[in-house]
Amino acid sequence: MTSEFDAPAKINLCLHVLGRRADGYHDLCMLMQKVSLADRISIALRDEPGVEVVCPGVPLAQGEQNIAGRAALAVLAAAGSNRGARIHVDKQIPVAAGLGGGSSDAATVLVGLNRMLGGPLSFDGLLGAGARLGADVPFFVYGRSAWAAGIGDHLRPAGPLPAVWYVLVNPGFAVSTAWVYGNLRLTSPVDVAKLPEFFDSPQDLAALLHNDLEQVTIGRYPQIAAIKEQLVALGALGALMSGSGPTVFGLFDDEALADAACATLKRRSQWRVFKVRPLEDFSPSSRPTC
Repeated sequence: MTSEFDAPAKINLCLHVLGRRADGYHDLCMLMQKVSLADRISIALRDEPGVEVVCPGVPLAQGEQNIAGRAALAVLAAAGSNRGARIHVDKQIPVAAGLGGGSSDAATVLVGLNRMLGGPLSFDGLLGAGARLGADVPFFVYGRSAWAAGIGDHLRPAGPLPAVWYVLVNPGFAVSTAWVYGNLRLTSPVDVAKLPEFFDSPQDLAALLHNDLEQVTIGRYPQIAAIKEQLVALGALGALMSGSGPTVFGLFDDEALADAACATLKRRSQWRVFKVRPLEDFSPSSRPTC
């Protein structure tokens, strides 16, 4: 029995770091949204125990050392199953790019394998299993745009977000999330009660864009600032680094402008460039273009 699933990327429309916790993590306030750039996950159940993870062309950890493999083990254990699974990942989301690819893969395996085994885990059980795997995993299980607090595991639904287009630009190098947080200098935290809850227009959404982690990543990789400037010059209403970077997205309210920006950036550089849609505002079956 084999099933296939999409594992979409995410962007952080805002990311505020509120303070450092006693456990070494940071309390955050984020607005997160899935987009139509996605890995393709194939899950095959096997009669023999054990989990195999295959990701051709990408040097990721294999088997139980991979976060997707650990997700499969969690579901198999919840089901009391002696069977195993083979997971094939067709990797389209850049690795260590601020887009949550590994977390999305894990969440997709949790939800997909749980469905294949008849649902041994409830929705709350899936969220709990996701939180034990990684901070971003619960968001991908959650299934919609969300405000995330704590380390990213306390979620509540976001109001309807405007229909926009995003151009994602990945400069081709990886950034360590641990390094970024380890070098973050905390400033006065934002009053989260004053953050807007509703957005009537793409301009309202563009006004929200903020990422406290940019100060660290741009300090070492100034090309991120250059990408932001180019996106705005090409018509984006705003541009922001997603997560700990290095991927930058530009927010467009006009598809033709987004297409033109995408084509121009691909022509000028060796960067990976994608035009994508927010999944909640468009069909999840949509594929990235350009």
